[in-house]
Amino acid sequence: MRIGAHLDQSDVIAQAASIGADVAQIFLGDPQSWKGPEFTFPGGAEALKDAAAAAGLELVVHAPYVINVASTNNRIRIPSRKLLQQIVDGAAAVGAVGVVVHGGHVTAKDDPAKGFDNWRKAIDALETDVTVFVENTAGGDFSMARRLDRIEGLWAAIQQADGAANVGFCLDTCHAWAGGIDLTTAVEQVRAITGRVDLVHLNNSRDAAGSGADRHAGLTSGSIDPDLLLGVVHAAGTSVVCETHADVPADVAWLREQVG
Repeated sequence: MRIGAHLDQSDVIAQAASIGADVAQIFLGDPQSWKGPEFTFPGGAEALKDAAAAAGLELVVHAPYVINVASTNNRIRIPSRKLLQQIVDGAAAVGAVGVVVHGGHVTAKDDPAKGFDNWRKAIDALETDVTVFVENTAGGDFSMARRLDRIEGLWAAIQQADGAANVGFCLDTCHAWAGGIDLTTAVEQVRAITGRVDLVHLNNSRDAAGSGADRHAGLTSGSIDPDLLLGVVHAAGTSVVCETHADVPADVAWLREQVG
């Protein structure tokens, strides 16, 4: 089990070493931008790939938040698919094991099945050896990956795509809590649908269960019992990334102490 955090690409090797992380998640540029990958690590993508390998550091890329391949709006869906291809290409260039992508959403007037099928088409069109990790989301009645029934519909559609074997799942504990998924059985329930949990985003929440609010908190300082979070870690048995910002150094240290 690897433990780490979301860190700054430009200084990721040093930051990971300073907190004892052996997995790091990075952005390839501004997460709110459509611009495509930017390599801010000194020496660029190849230098980052070599430095991470030398340090024994596993890299994961988080795709920009603007991507919504489920959208029924051509002006969002088509650029999203283009940007996702650019990001997985960038992830391959830095040697990342996967790219985390939010499930996205449709609108109130859309049949969710349209969004599911748009995901199928996106995976069909994607050319990559890098695994895409679909991440569950916290809120939105029209989201593709907030609740288990939607995750089930999304996964069934993705399985019809040519590249289905190259799609994994990222379970975010804050999002699951906010989305009304029971954390005591979350890994079991997700695996019953997807057959896999490839990455855990381990975050506490500042809000109540079922709130729909995506506001992360430090692992021992939020509204989720830390023992519930540890239960998810043990059940998943896979790489864990903390996205708890200022709390990251203490959270990584606490988690290492808890899991041995």
